[in-house]
Amino acid sequence: MRWQGQELGVADAAALPGLEQLNGLVQSVTTPEFAGMTFHEVLCKSALNHVPSSSAMPFDWTVNPYRGCSHACVYCLDPDTLVLMSDGRSKRIGDVRAGDEVIGTRREGSYRRYVAATVSAQWTTRKHAYRVTLADGTELVASGDHRFLTERGWKYVQPGQAGSQRPHLTTNNKLVGFGSGGVPASNTETDDYRRGYLCGMIRGDGMMLKREYDRSNGRGRYMAHRFRLALADDEALSRSRDFLQIGGVETSLRQFTPATATRREMTGIFTSRADDFAAIAALIGWPEEPSLEWSRGFLAGIFDAEGSCSRGILRITNSDPRILSAIAAAFDAHGFRYVQEPPRPNGVSSIRLLGGLPTRRRFFDLTNPAITRKLNIIGDAVKSDAPLRVVAIEDLGETIDMVDITTSTGDFIANGVISHNCFARGTHEYLELDAGKDFDSQIVVKVNVVDVLQKELRRGTWMREPVALGTNTDPYQRAEGRYKLMPGIASALAESGTPFSILTKGTMIRRDLPLLKDAARHVDVTIATSIAVFDDELQHIIEPGTPTATARLETVRAATEAGFRVTVFLMPIIPHLTDSIAAIDHALTRIKDAGASRVVYGALHLRPGAKQWFMQWLEQRHPELVSSYRGLYPGMTANAPKAYRSWLAKRVRPLLRVHGLDGRAEDDAPRGAPVSGLAARSAPIIVTSRGRAAQPRPAGVGDGREASARLF
Repeated sequence: MRWQGQELGVADAAALPGLEQLNGLVQSVTTPEFAGMTFHEVLCKSALNHVPSSSAMPFDWTVNPYRGCSHACVYCLDPDTLVLMSDGRSKRIGDVRAGDEVIGTRREGSYRRYVAATVSAQWTTRKHAYRVTLADGTELVASGDHRFLTERGWKYVQPGQAGSQRPHLTTNNKLVGFGSGGVPASNTETDDYRRGYLCGMIRGDGMMLKREYDRSNGRGRYMAHRFRLALADDEALSRSRDFLQIGGVETSLRQFTPATATRREMTGIFTSRADDFAAIAALIGWPEEPSLEWSRGFLAGIFDAEGSCSRGILRITNSDPRILSAIAAAFDAHGFRYVQEPPRPNGVSSIRLLGGLPTRRRFFDLTNPAITRKLNIIGDAVKSDAPLRVVAIEDLGETIDMVDITTSTGDFIANGVISHNCFARGTHEYLELDAGKDFDSQIVVKVNVVDVLQKELRRGTWMREPVALGTNTDPYQRAEGRYKLMPGIASALAESGTPFSILTKGTMIRRDLPLLKDAARHVDVTIATSIAVFDDELQHIIEPGTPTATARLETVRAATEAGFRVTVFLMPIIPHLTDSIAAIDHALTRIKDAGASRVVYGALHLRPGAKQWFMQWLEQRHPELVSSYRGLYPGMTANAPKAYRSWLAKRVRPLLRVHGLDGRAEDDAPRGAPVSGLAARSAPIIVTSRGRAAQPRPAGVGDGREASARLF
């Protein structure tokens, strides 16, 4: 569910993200009792949100009365930063829009690979600016909180506040990607560029015939002029025709050859006029001293006509020595390294570009060929020898307009390097958000959500399917203390006969326990929260801003006293830190004392980005454990090995029996059954009405991303 589809009226691109529909905005409110917080009250047009059928989530419907995150706009870039689109071309991030397809990355097997990613949101803000300069000349202007992928994991541009241990860039860190070489992409089409393009295209793939013929009536001879350019790629043909028209040449367009089982259809442009023939000859003439613009256009044209880019190799092939010489000269003019391969028996020779993906990308950005299919890098492994070492990080000393986007992969390519996107705007749960400081800045409130929900529940088509609350933002975050929307939501669901579940890390849910107890007389009610770490100091480091284990256990106790049975998810158990018999026994003792009857446990999961942060923290606080962790989580491995999980099970199960608690490992869930918390990333407490344990529900949303309770 996204706010763009929830609000009423016409979008305003200049509005605060999430508030584009200005006539859906009732008011923005600040109050002394919520210092530093702004409430944006919005009218929504729907409350029930259907989870896409492709999602792995074990529920189909959600309700989220709030949107808000103080981190929403910190990961930002200069608007002129170039983003690599899925068609292989570059676009200013300031011009990227929701729905566009860009290039992101995804780990597949042993490699991270380039994949297509969909942009779900784009917005602007103002942030203090820093410039990161790389050894190849690439420059990145970003906020201090922006993150880039390095060979040692994700790193912020700047360190955090005093005492913060977040990983940040320093000189000599090497970024991952291919860079820009300090050469900006160019889409300009000057007169010299157009002439160069036509020269490369027509000399490479066109036909120009000037020949004298006998007249059919036997009365003398005549001079025939024939021009034809026939291509299977419409992009190059359209560009050539447009450039000829700008040069004063009109051509006709018609099919040249039909498609067959092995060949694509070819379309051609034609002219037989002598004046047009002469004009074309002039346009494609060899200049005595080619300009850089002419050379740039020539390379684009000859690549569209005779070039290929396959298996990481870019070649331009021809048999004409004059054309091969011009290709080499143009490469030299723009500083490209190349090699001319020996001619084949038929006299055809290829000039091969050297330097791998960084050079190919610089070639494409510089020359801007017309044929998109030749620019594709989707599926290529993310690896290169580009000199992307950080040589300088400068404070620009000013606050500037910046832009960021949210993508389906969580990243994108910015000026040729892999950049983390701001995932808070699209799915707050992906940031491990809670009811405390993470929502203290901008809170969007659906003030009419109860009325809208009641109307939707009265529809004859509503089948009373289970509804999950808190799958995207915490329904009992601080804003609930002001707006009190949850009592109306819970009552509406119960009165309609709709079972529901609630996920929260907060303690405000205790306010509504009497109401939830009453609702449980009519429908199944499930409540979930997180208890991962019972050591207060460690918990503060790993889950900053969340309620303590003691506070959450008090919520368990209150729910138990209200008549609910409680299942505690004891996850993640952290190797060597919380997996000792003493630590597990202490946790289970407290869980049992709080009244819980069942426990689900699981080992630590270290997702990319957080893994680097955790390992750096480990080096500082527990250097004696680093070697062991490298063995447990080698390379990009995220899950603890099966041997460790089996060892952990042998340690936990006897203690569960000692404490009289039913329980299982998260891995023991039946195949195909819903698994709460998305495999050791969260630790919900499941509180179930009607005297029976609830089937755990994961704290995720319809796009399948990790939930707010996810730690690593």
